[in-house]
Amino acid sequence: MVSEHSDDAGETAALALKILVAGGFGVGKTTLVGAVSEIRPLRTEELLSEAGQLVDDTDGVDRKVTTTVAMDFGRITIRSGLSLYLFGTPGQDRFWFLWDELSQGALGAVVLADTRRLEDCFPAVDYFEHRRIPFVVAVNCFAGARTYGAHDVSRALDLDRGTPVVLCDARDRDSGKEVLIRLVEYAGRMHTARLLDSVG
Repeated sequence: MVSEHSDDAGETAALALKILVAGGFGVGKTTLVGAVSEIRPLRTEELLSEAGQLVDDTDGVDRKVTTTVAMDFGRITIRSGLSLYLFGTPGQDRFWFLWDELSQGALGAVVLADTRRLEDCFPAVDYFEHRRIPFVVAVNCFAGARTYGAHDVSRALDLDRGTPVVLCDARDRDSGKEVLIRLVEYAGRMHTARLLDSVG
């Protein structure tokens, strides 16, 4: 979603870009959206239930008591005239049918990763690669987790060359904002290159 709003003089006043925040269960998507949003974020969280224990792998995130069942939504102004609308996707397999709807018109995506459960972000990486949606991998650095460099994570995920990997703290607004800026810059380069290829 790229939308422009004009003022009465006909000048472009604002550009709004749609960004997805994806990744595995319990990786910090709701936390990231909440940390960077300048509006009160919309959350669709429900308490984890006994019935869900059979399908939700809480290994490594055993203190998690809620889960997103539809999406999170927030907004951040990166600079004057440029706002990002953030849509956090649900992490469990059974809610992936929502991803196609949420990804319509997205400029790009942030795939959050937890090095303790790196395999959990493979589905998100595959999803965006197959749909040619630009994305960055943001490694959420949890306390007590072993630290890996960006190159190690890129190699472990077998990312396409040039796909950015950044280290972040999803709880920290400035850290989250840096991730979003990297995504906008990368997605802008990717979309420009594709446009040039199509007219070349």
